[in-house]
Amino acid sequence: MKVQHYSEVEAEPVKEAAKNTMVRWLIAERDNAPNFYMRLFEVGPGGATPHHEHAWEHEVFVVEGEGAIVGDGFSRKLEPGVFAFVPGGEVHHLENTGATPLKFICLIPKAQ
Repeated sequence: MKVQHYSEVEAEPVKEAAKNTMVRWLIAERDNAPNFYMRLFEVGPGGATPHHEHAWEHEVFVVEGEGAIVGDGFSRKLEPGVFAFVPGGEVHHLENTGATPLKFICLIPKAQ
């Protein structure tokens, strides 16, 4: 079992065309997680994740800040307590629209 405070996990910059975005791999391969990985993203004011798509689904839960999830032809407001399901193959990105960090949990399936 692993029980830890998120602040004890090092934040790493997201490099793939992201702007002002950090990620903490809370549960990952190093933990021998058999099915899912859990990440905490921190997007600074004016920042965004890359506009991208991938084959796998992921689930997002906003814990702090304000932002938007943007896809082809839509944009939805994000605030604490809002969650999103992004199916595989759907183009998307998340952006901070507020003055404080946007923090969200993102779950993805274990890499195949």
